[in-house]
Amino acid sequence: MRACHACGAEQDPYSAIGHTSSCPQCRADLKCCLNCVSHDRGSRNQCREPQAEPVSDVAKANFCDFFQFRSAPGARAGRTGRDADSARAAFDALFRKR
Repeated sequence: MRACHACGAEQDPYSAIGHTSSCPQCRADLKCCLNCVSHDRGSRNQCREPQAEPVSDVAKANFCDFFQFRSAPGARAGRTGRDADSARAAFDALFRKR
């Protein structure tokens, strides 16, 4: 599933995403860093793709040749509370005292 980084609205998985594509729900740009699989706030230039040109506004449309739409639901917001709870439980189980 593809979702808008701004509002979370599902996007048509079969539609092509171009430079001028926008979310029909909120009109946010879709071909932007925040919707890309390579976007990483902790990386240099906020991108894991070493050949990508730096982008000044990651929420605006750009012409990056390496853009691939992020397919995970909730990718922008991070993990849901339930996912975080299950991750914490797994961590605690791994390192619990015996």
